[in-house]
Amino acid sequence: MKILFIGGTGTISMAITRLLAAEGHTLYLLNRGTRSAELPEGVQTITCDIGNEADTAQKLAGMEFDCVGEFIGFVPEQVQRDFRLFAGKTKQYIYISSASAYQKPPRGWRITEETPLENPYWEYSRNKKACEDYLMARYREDGFPVTIVRPSHTYDERSVPLGVHGEKGSWQVVRRIREGKPVIIHGDGTSLWTITHNSDFAKGYAGLIGNPAAIGEAFHITSEESVTWNEIYQAIADALGTTLHPFYVASESLAAMSRYDFTGSLIGDKSNSVSFDNSKLKRLVPDFGAEVSAREGIIRTVQHVIAHPELQTDDPEFDAWCDRVIAAVTELRKSFC
Repeated sequence: MKILFIGGTGTISMAITRLLAAEGHTLYLLNRGTRSAELPEGVQTITCDIGNEADTAQKLAGMEFDCVGEFIGFVPEQVQRDFRLFAGKTKQYIYISSASAYQKPPRGWRITEETPLENPYWEYSRNKKACEDYLMARYREDGFPVTIVRPSHTYDERSVPLGVHGEKGSWQVVRRIREGKPVIIHGDGTSLWTITHNSDFAKGYAGLIGNPAAIGEAFHITSEESVTWNEIYQAIADALGTTLHPFYVASESLAAMSRYDFTGSLIGDKSNSVSFDNSKLKRLVPDFGAEVSAREGIIRTVQHVIAHPELQTDDPEFDAWCDRVIAAVTELRKSFC
């Protein structure tokens, strides 16, 4: 098939790019050209800023596609632009939304595609829902061939999945664990979470491309393994060959005392115990199944990051914040003893 990805080199999309290239599809990536050196042979890049709609339309003039995949659309204005660019020019448009848009707090621990989209805690999630609403209206009213896909905490070899980290990513937490420092874990570490390796996500996504039964439908693509945050952090320590020193702080306290958006990312997402039912996806992609366990994926990722210093971005501001929070909470706890 002839496929265009808007983005195509990020955490979620790079694995799909590699898989589709290996399957022999004609694949174009529309982006600013970053990570081009890592692309498989045969993948073609259309270098531009899609925010410049006129320039993008000119570069796409005369082109039609079997599928357009949108990976970097976060607000309704961006998918409205996509509708103008691609209506009548693609047989399928797959939008990456987010499983964080599901109801928070959830009324039940098992999440299906019928779970309401209602997250009052995180603007990111509300914007994703608004994008979905617009696109489904275009499907109903204009026949725009939309498929919605909702990932949940998908990761790759470049960044370790965590609950609490700074703006520069996960490395500073990995470094604290390696150096034997205490690391902040939200709650008591026992809530259940689902992480999905991007190579597994890619198989589910690829199975929806060109499938007419996927048009007008929404699917989440996740692992069905649920692990505790304690298990996630312990796997990191095990990969480093060191002892984990957890320091537990309530999510609400982290949100109240932090300059970081833990209201959204914790209370609106990661502090909630969830498990995903992929039955709807499997009806269309029967051979889908996550093969990379959480523990295996974490260990592989830690080893990869340790072996690649360019992925080790220090975050001294977050490190100092951790120390201040740990000291303040320790003193507060002493006052109650």
